[in-house]
Amino acid sequence: MKAMLINQYGEEAVFESAEVETPTASPGHVLVEIAASSVNTVDTMIRKLGKELPLSPDNPAILGMDFAGTVKAVGEGVTDYSVGDEVYGCAGGLADLPGTLAQFINADAALVAHKPKNLSMREAAALPLVAITAYEGLVRAGITKGQKVLVHGGSGGVGHVALQLAKHFGADVFSTGGGDQQTQLIAELGATAINYKTESVADYVATHTGGEGFDVVFDSVGGANMAKSFEAAKLNGHVASTVALCELDLSTAHFKGLSLHVVFMLIPMLHGHGREAHAEILREVARIAEAGDLKPVLDSERFALADAGAAHARLESGQAMGKVVIENDG
Repeated sequence: MKAMLINQYGEEAVFESAEVETPTASPGHVLVEIAASSVNTVDTMIRKLGKELPLSPDNPAILGMDFAGTVKAVGEGVTDYSVGDEVYGCAGGLADLPGTLAQFINADAALVAHKPKNLSMREAAALPLVAITAYEGLVRAGITKGQKVLVHGGSGGVGHVALQLAKHFGADVFSTGGGDQQTQLIAELGATAINYKTESVADYVATHTGGEGFDVVFDSVGGANMAKSFEAAKLNGHVASTVALCELDLSTAHFKGLSLHVVFMLIPMLHGHGREAHAEILREVARIAEAGDLKPVLDSERFALADAGAAHARLESGQAMGKVVIENDG
């Protein structure tokens, strides 16, 4: 099969097209012909940092985690899928799991689900990593109907899904963005847009919560922004973060009695622990999408498998509006 390989990691790392052995469906797995794969920030980090990250695969590596495609073979013990089923998932591209920048993947059946029927392959491929992350963060934060929820970075990959899922759960949703395009997209997705460049945390907390703070803050920005999340949360509120790799004074969190939920959705893939939970989330996400409550936003630029390098560059440029997707050109 055709695959895009990284033979050496680093800032100047390039994808090289190669013919590699087509995998077979091993026990508990499904062989999927990949129609599309999306690019996530963690993919670009692995390409550049390589073995500085403990989750990077050995070279030569096939990167890419998300995919949508069609089942071509079913391994021993798999009962939920049949040849011809359209599926999606996040199942490779790190540790010892070959990735999705290839024509086929031998995917653990516990990491996939049937694709939402109302979404294209391209749309479905954009969802798995960001949807699992957003869903897990909101559920762990105890989201309930009627709460006021703030999503930091609501125009980003994880953020724009978290925003839609929070609305699905019945919350009153607010979201920060940094410019006209971002705030316009946030508004189109049904949330109250907040321009963090012109409004301070104190200002928008006062305006939208009467100074009380938000019940749940979903922070997809992280770093120094975590302090803003603590400031924006109400007493005994919840903060869910997807980017907690930072040193931070927790005094505000202490005195407000906040609960902090750190979401690192790659744990089941890395450690083989609780993988079925990902399949269940993907099944629920499919139901939400088919109900019309979730639709991924895709970047306007289109990329074929041979353009994997350009797709990574597009995401890293900061110019993409929506998920960057790579379509398999067969």
